Amino acid sequence: MSDIEGLYPPAQYGWGWLLLAFGVIALVILAGIVVLWATRPRYKLTKETIAAAPDVNGDLITAALRAEYLERLRVVEQAYTAGDIDAREANRRLSREVRSFVQDYSGFEAPVLGLNDLIELGVHPALIDAMQRHYYPSIFRSDMIIDPIAGVAAGRQVVTSWY
Repeated sequence: MSDIEGLYPPAQYGWGWLLLAFGVIALVILAGIVVLWATRPRYKLTKETIAAAPDVNGDLITAALRAEYLERLRVVEQAYTAGDIDAREANRRLSREVRSFVQDYSGFEAPVLGLNDLIELGVHPALIDAMQRHYYPSIFRSDMIIDPIAGVAAGRQVVTSWY
């Protein structure tokens, strides 16, 4: 005890508590190592394994993507000719499909960019032409609605000629 009554020295932890804390830390580290070991890739990437990997034909993938979007454009065209949608809605859908194709094909986020952004970025001229001549006037101008059949043709031009 100290000289002053009522004042006690700080309590000291025993060695058992210190060993317990180190043990818990060691268990956490060990558990982390086990998790990393259990989730690691099971193969070794070498020149031989890369050479043995199946060859994906990029031309087939591109052709399938083009065919899918040409079909989507045909569906919009059919909906318009059947009278299910009006010209403005048809052009809006065509614009969305063409921009989605550009995004799926190249990863370029065309659906969220405006016409001026696309022009500044220098994208394929077929997309700029379709947007300027067919989709934008029909969507944003109340006095000028372009025939969606011409918009379908412009969309097909974008899908077939995109890089």
